[in-house]
Amino acid sequence: MSASILSLITFLPLVGGVLILFAAKANFRLIRSLALGVSVLTFLLSLQLYFDFDQTSAAYQFEELAPWIPSFGVKYHIGIDGISLFLVLLTTLMTPIALLSSWNSIAERVKEYHFFMLMLETGMIGVFIALDLFLFYAFWEVTLIPMYFIVGVWGGKQRIYAAVKFFLYTMTGSVLMLVAILALCLIHGQSFGETTFDLPTIIASLKSGTFTLNFHQQYWLFLAFFVAFAIKVPLFPLHTWLPDAHVEAPTAGSVILAAILLKMGTYGIIRFCLPLFPEAVRDFTPFISVLAIIGIIYGALVAMVQQDIKKLVAYSSVSHLGFVVLGIFALNAEGMEGAIYQMLNHGISTGALFLLVGMIYDRRHTRLIDDFGGLANPLPRFSTCFLIIALSSIGLPLMNGFVGEFLILLGTFKTNVTYAVLAASGVILSAVYMLWAYQRVIFGEVRNEKNRNLPDLSLREQVVLVPLIFLVLWMGIYSKPFLRCMDASVHQLLHGMESTAIVRK
Repeated sequence: MSASILSLITFLPLVGGVLILFAAKANFRLIRSLALGVSVLTFLLSLQLYFDFDQTSAAYQFEELAPWIPSFGVKYHIGIDGISLFLVLLTTLMTPIALLSSWNSIAERVKEYHFFMLMLETGMIGVFIALDLFLFYAFWEVTLIPMYFIVGVWGGKQRIYAAVKFFLYTMTGSVLMLVAILALCLIHGQSFGETTFDLPTIIASLKSGTFTLNFHQQYWLFLAFFVAFAIKVPLFPLHTWLPDAHVEAPTAGSVILAAILLKMGTYGIIRFCLPLFPEAVRDFTPFISVLAIIGIIYGALVAMVQQDIKKLVAYSSVSHLGFVVLGIFALNAEGMEGAIYQMLNHGISTGALFLLVGMIYDRRHTRLIDDFGGLANPLPRFSTCFLIIALSSIGLPLMNGFVGEFLILLGTFKTNVTYAVLAASGVILSAVYMLWAYQRVIFGEVRNEKNRNLPDLSLREQVVLVPLIFLVLWMGIYSKPFLRCMDASVHQLLHGMESTAIVRK
């Protein structure tokens, strides 16, 4: 099974989604159970990736290679390394959690909803394992369709506006990326007499000097790829679609959007922009770092003044993902590993925050902070979980957020002290908006009688939150198992950037 484990993990959710389409439309329990069972099985199978992963190797592992469209040089080439390993595991973990969180909240078009959720999981896993540029683009587009419908059909009052805005922004980036992929592969094909979309092959030819890109080619191709990924991150000022999509999406949609979909952008920057266009990366690093710092501070300041707690969490993502981009463009091992670690941290912590917001919304049907207050007494378990996740989000020592932010700031400090100091202000601001929101929602007297007798977390809700809280503490106290897997791949990437740049000189 290990020879095809990646394909099995990738397409099992889609197979489960197709089976759901054949289920009786009114049999909600069967549909929900089948979707949850398939997603849990996918997660359990994905654990083999970690246990069989060679932590000392920087090479791609669990590779599968087969011709797909041979007349155009397109292959079915998949594999993972230390950069993508935990992103696959994060995807397989968060999908069943998201499905379980929506067990009772989705009452209409249940069959279609669960089909789209499983289809989305297949697309997301595919993005993180694709080693062929055309295959990567195909999986990238697959994620757009289900997310559009999840927001547009099961979202809030402004769901159509949010879904269309999400679609238009993402499609704009997708078109730029497709043009860049075709241009890169055609240029490469002109040098070798045959076209290939195979990413390792193209990178190897760049490193060896048998294939080069001139000044204009590299810069324009980098910009096309980077803008596509920056929209997905989203990086300031391309972030305006995110708050609307988060606020209008159902809880599970917000969880998947924050935990996984945004990471596709930062992963794309690491996987494609850095090894393919190292000289352009170095020249654009100051500009992109400034945008990341603006995003960190701007996202935190805007989050601070939000009255809707879900919108507050949405803007916090803009700030946190600014840290990730800053760490990537520190262009050293500390910053890069911190960025990858923070991608995982953000997925867990912000995903959990959206789950908590959804739980309280199911009870009160409001997200306005002023409608709460004094929830500590009627909801002690909820309040405790909320506090742990809030402290994780602001980067308290001994919790996962601290490790990622520390490494990012350390890596940034090594390259530019001013950038590190400015970015550090975002840590302070995140504590301000998160703790202030927590105080207004949880502490004080009960200001609204509707809050006095609210039921505390159910067993299902506790099952949803406990794994995430466990990871928050584990990753904060003992980060070595995660960082050790990334180390070889990160060092190979950075060394490859240096050697490629030297060859071109």
